[in-house]
Amino acid sequence: MARASSPQRRAVVTLAAWTAGFVIFFPILWTVLTSFKTEAEAIASPPSFLFFNWTVENYGEVMERSNYFRHFWNSVVISVGSTLLGLAIAIPAAWSMAFAPAKHTKDVLMWMLSTKMLPPVGVLIPIYLIFRDTGLLDTRIGLVIVMTLINLPIIVWMLYTYFKEIPGEILEASRMDGASLRAEILYVLTPMAVPGIASTLLLNVILAWNEAFWTLNLTAAKAAPLTAFIASYSSPEGLFYAKLSAASTMAIAPILILGWFSQKQLVRGLTFGAVK
Repeated sequence: MARASSPQRRAVVTLAAWTAGFVIFFPILWTVLTSFKTEAEAIASPPSFLFFNWTVENYGEVMERSNYFRHFWNSVVISVGSTLLGLAIAIPAAWSMAFAPAKHTKDVLMWMLSTKMLPPVGVLIPIYLIFRDTGLLDTRIGLVIVMTLINLPIIVWMLYTYFKEIPGEILEASRMDGASLRAEILYVLTPMAVPGIASTLLLNVILAWNEAFWTLNLTAAKAAPLTAFIASYSSPEGLFYAKLSAASTMAIAPILILGWFSQKQLVRGLTFGAVK
């Protein structure tokens, strides 16, 4: 029997949740507010929170100086493309581990996850040379491949967790009805795991969208996404905080909007199978 919580307990929990949420969101809020300040007000001490001369000139200068929409389109292609390619590889892999497990499946999963522990700079030079020699340097295709390889362990792990919650008897019934392996994965397994697949897709789009290390080192101009767009406002002459904040706001706004409208699906997918 569930224990009833008192109004005081609910109030404390609610207050703690809102406080934690505000602390987490505050850097984003501060960045947005700074983007509407002049450069002098952005570095003023003590800083002003809401009471300053609001201006949109930073956004105008950013749009004049940079091709925002080209960087935006590069980010869309790289993040969505790498996620879809990763799902195409990870769904069969996770299926085989969940429903046709080998003796060392857990060891394989742990090995895949261990690749995320390698510092990216440790493999930067060989990957850079490979990309240079194969013509993939500063191309969207090259970044799609890199982002897929980076996030593939996470995609496989998440899908494996979701697939394990699906009763194997359902798949066995589909086989008895004559379903092929392809039909079993496409028409039985995938529809049942839609919440988990959707949350995996959303999470990995966010991870690929925010990836900075590889985009800054493997691109120059043609395939540069929004992370490179932000970095262009950091120069040896100094940091232009207001313009940098405006560029950052323009870069994170699309992914914030996506996360806001898909939060219900994301939470549903992350809790998929948690309640029996």
